[in-house]
Amino acid sequence: MNGFRTVVLFAVALAVGASAGYWSARGPTVRSTTISQAVAAAASGRTILYYRDPTGAPYWSAMPKKNKEAQDYLPVYEDEEVSFDPDAPKPRPTTGSRRILQYRNPMGLPDTSSVPKKDSMGMDYIPVYEGEANDGNTVIVSLDKVQRIGVKTEAAQLRTLAQPVRAVGTVEHDESRITVVTVRMEGYIEDLFVNKTGQHVYAGEPLFRMYSSEIQRAQADLIVAVRASKRGMSDEGDSLSGSIQRLRNLSVPESQIKEVRERGTNPRTVDWPSPATGDVIEKWIINGQRVTPGVELYRIANHEVVWVVADVAEGDLHAVGIGSHATVTLRAYPAEPMQGEVTLIYPELRPETRTARVRIELPNPDDRLRVDMYADVLFQGDADQKAVVTVPDSAVIDSGTRQVVLMAKGEGRFEPRGVKLGRHGNGYVEVLEGISEGEEVVTSATFLIDAESNLKAALAAFKQPEAPK
Repeated sequence: MNGFRTVVLFAVALAVGASAGYWSARGPTVRSTTISQAVAAAASGRTILYYRDPTGAPYWSAMPKKNKEAQDYLPVYEDEEVSFDPDAPKPRPTTGSRRILQYRNPMGLPDTSSVPKKDSMGMDYIPVYEGEANDGNTVIVSLDKVQRIGVKTEAAQLRTLAQPVRAVGTVEHDESRITVVTVRMEGYIEDLFVNKTGQHVYAGEPLFRMYSSEIQRAQADLIVAVRASKRGMSDEGDSLSGSIQRLRNLSVPESQIKEVRERGTNPRTVDWPSPATGDVIEKWIINGQRVTPGVELYRIANHEVVWVVADVAEGDLHAVGIGSHATVTLRAYPAEPMQGEVTLIYPELRPETRTARVRIELPNPDDRLRVDMYADVLFQGDADQKAVVTVPDSAVIDSGTRQVVLMAKGEGRFEPRGVKLGRHGNGYVEVLEGISEGEEVVTSATFLIDAESNLKAALAAFKQPEAPK
């Protein structure tokens, strides 16, 4: 066998001598290529025996050259020489301290080679190193393809998640600042001082003038009780206090009660004062009207503080709580967002929209906030103090029934792994089960790698032998 090897080497040497003139005529380009390859081989301690056709065709050359497709012939080193003994084991090339087991098809086809080669499109087969044999769960993608499709990875990290929630709301009255004006006796309206809806009134300001026979009688009783008290009749003390209390029960203003006691006169009408400061939002009274006890005459709303009631989707309620911070941006003033806090989450959902109403209180000292204004609300979703394992949202492949992330195992190897997810926030998602802190996951081109995995599974199915019938 050694003699045969010697003959082959002698034939190659003759070919080298015969082609020396040809290569010298080719000019400095080929000579420089030959010298550079020889220098590189000498630096690595390896000897180039000859050059072979890169397509695997049975063509060899003693000097560098190109084939018909303008592809460079590949050098064959001394340690890569193939034995002519059919029973001899084929050597496995090594790279550094790692041994190459085989070469696989770059397109994922079920084709391997023991030596470097190219596929039908001129793409180099990809080396599979010792320890990288596919375990059935790992997807192998060539490094050049990884670079072309822009694969990016990121380590799973511990983070505190804050999930912002967006909603649309409207400005409403503060119900605790609404006052209804009624009377407790029958009477007639003789004059209106506040006769327009929307008019602003102040506490104590007269709203209307009213005549009431019941008030007239109570005032007459008070005058009699005052006169009796002045004459020193001790049994009239209870009558005086009773007369005063009767007028108070009828909501007669204290100023008028004082006037009756001090002057001893019985005014025919009463100027009814406003019980609160605010805007008249409803008016049910006209001049000359007969009024009865308990009938609503005015409704006055104080707008120094207003409510913004936002409709929050049912699925986002877990991120909103009492005291949560909210940024309210009125569409009338888009450049002036306001800060508030959630004061109440209403106990029922709207069945038509499956949303819950969330109340935010806002100060309104200059009356710029008007009822029924639209507002865009951003709930900050106060971050939980506990840090959890998170990955970017883009790392998750969600089929609807199963969530998968691609684990980066290095050098073009990726492992699909099922995970159980939790909360989302700030572009990240909590991973409850499946991965640990520090593990690398793919954050971009996930669907391309997933498609490669599906192609591999489909091709593997074609390779399976048919079951015996």
